[in-house]
Amino acid sequence: MSTLAPKTPGWLDWYAGPSKPAFRLPPGTVDAHCHVFGPQAEFPFAPQRKYTPCDASKADLFALREHLGVSRNVIVQATCHGADNSAMVDAVRASDGTARGIATVRPDITEAALRELDEAGVRGVRFNFVRRLVDSAPEEDLRTVARKIAPLGWHIVLYFESADLPDLEGFFSSLPAPLVIDHLGRPDVTRPVDGPEYARFLRFVAGNDVWVKVSCPERLSVTGPAALDGERHAYTDVVPFARRAVQEFPDRVLWGTDWPHPNLTDHMPDDGLLVDHVPLIAPGAEERHKLLVANPMRLYWPGEAG
Repeated sequence: MSTLAPKTPGWLDWYAGPSKPAFRLPPGTVDAHCHVFGPQAEFPFAPQRKYTPCDASKADLFALREHLGVSRNVIVQATCHGADNSAMVDAVRASDGTARGIATVRPDITEAALRELDEAGVRGVRFNFVRRLVDSAPEEDLRTVARKIAPLGWHIVLYFESADLPDLEGFFSSLPAPLVIDHLGRPDVTRPVDGPEYARFLRFVAGNDVWVKVSCPERLSVTGPAALDGERHAYTDVVPFARRAVQEFPDRVLWGTDWPHPNLTDHMPDDGLLVDHVPLIAPGAEERHKLLVANPMRLYWPGEAG
C-alpha cells in the first residue's frame, strides 16, 4: 500500500458542522462551483500538484448540499488532481444525474475519451491562468483543447487574476466556445467598483459569450468580516462587485460555494453563513431565482430548465 502524502503545512480543512442557513435557498438551487479531493487512498493526487489538501469526498459534498438545501452541483476538477479526472467523474456518476462536471484535459486527449467524459456528465473544461497554481498555460495547447470540445457543446471555465485580463482577453475572445469566469474574475476589491479595472472586466463580459460566477467572497475579501460566528453580513467589501455583476448580467450569473475552499490561508468560512451571503448580492427574488436556479439549469441541464 502506498504511503499517503501529508497535507500542505498550514492547510485549512473545510468547516465541520456548518450552521443551518437563515436564508432558505429556492427549490432547485444549483451549487455551480465545488470540488472533491480524493479521498487520497482511493484517488491519489497528481505528482506535479502545487498543494496537498485534506480529503473531501463525494459523500461529504452530498451531505453538505443536503444540509444547505442545494439540489444539484457542478463539480470542478481540482488542480491537485491534475488531468486525472477520476475523482470528479466518480462523484458526478454517483449523483444520479444531479451533478455535472468540469474537467481538466490535455491537448492529446482522444475524441473517444472526450465522449466518455460527456456521457458521464462532464459539460466543460477548465483553463487555469493563476500562476501560483499552474506552471504555465500554453495558449496553443488550450486552443487545441477548445477545438476538440467545441463539437460537444461544452464551455470553457476560466480562472485568472483581474490584473492579468489585459494580456489575456484577446486570447479568451478567440476561443470557439462559451466562457464561464470563476469568482468575478478575481477583482481587487480595494479599488473602486466603478473604476477602470472592474469596468474592463464588465466590458469583456458584455462583449463576449460569457457567464460569471459570483462566488468566493471569502477569497476576494480584504476587510471582511468573515463568515464565522453567526456573521450574516460577511465580506461587505465584495458585495458591491457581486451586486454589479448580478445587476448588469442577470441572465448570465451563477453562484457556487467553492467547497471545500482550497488554498485558503486566513480562515475557513462556515458554509451555512456563505448561503446567507446570497441575499446581499441578489436582493430580489427574481434575481435570486435566475442566479441560483434558472441560469445554471439552462447552462448545465438545458433539457430540464424551468
